[in-house]
Amino acid sequence: MSTSQDGKRSTAKKPRPRRRARHSLSREMILEAAETIAVRDGLDGLTFQALGKELEAHPTSIYRHFRDKDELVLELIDSLRAGSYGGQLEATDSWREDLRVMARHIHDHYLRYPQFALQMAARTTRRPAEFKNVEFALDALVRAGLPPEEATSTMRVFGNVIRALSSMESGLHALDDNTRRGDALAWEVEYRSLSPEAYPRIASMSDHLTSIGDPHVFDQAVEMLLDAVETRVAVLSASTS
Repeated sequence: MSTSQDGKRSTAKKPRPRRRARHSLSREMILEAAETIAVRDGLDGLTFQALGKELEAHPTSIYRHFRDKDELVLELIDSLRAGSYGGQLEATDSWREDLRVMARHIHDHYLRYPQFALQMAARTTRRPAEFKNVEFALDALVRAGLPPEEATSTMRVFGNVIRALSSMESGLHALDDNTRRGDALAWEVEYRSLSPEAYPRIASMSDHLTSIGDPHVFDQAVEMLLDAVETRVAVLSASTS
């Protein structure tokens, strides 16, 4: 109860927070709210309780659409991937260019969600966007000249390296500004001031050291992977001729 201006106790009750109607939620609404929470608080902060608060709904209402948090997370990861570059992977007459474009899309996608990029990289969603990516990569590698068993293992290597590099760079972006600047400056200042006697190679090449966040590093890694595919195709072709 509250107290009025004349000092008497009031029996008026505070209005309860209004909740969303029982059956007004949809999977799309929940995924949109899940993205908001994940971007703000990371996947660890994505709970049904947090979703209920974000949606002004009872947390148990989420269970009508998703069995548990893991199902929700996998659906979110796949839907974010589809939203980032779904429909943009189209085969051309160059398998190298196709894989290069795919790598760039993945890289940009992870940088878009640095707060939980590493967790995304570790999951297998088993959903449409992932299936399309795997199909696209396998097709490109077969067109490169790899037999099926080599194409499948190479696809795994290619995907793992691209996701690892992208999530590592995203981790740098997720750091607070001071920490990120300190790590970046280390390559421009501290490494360049090392003793030539103790670290002769670093000292002699210090002018060429790239910053930890240099985007050219990712591009070079992709080209090295593509070169490795060509080399592997040539080795297999030589062994069967």
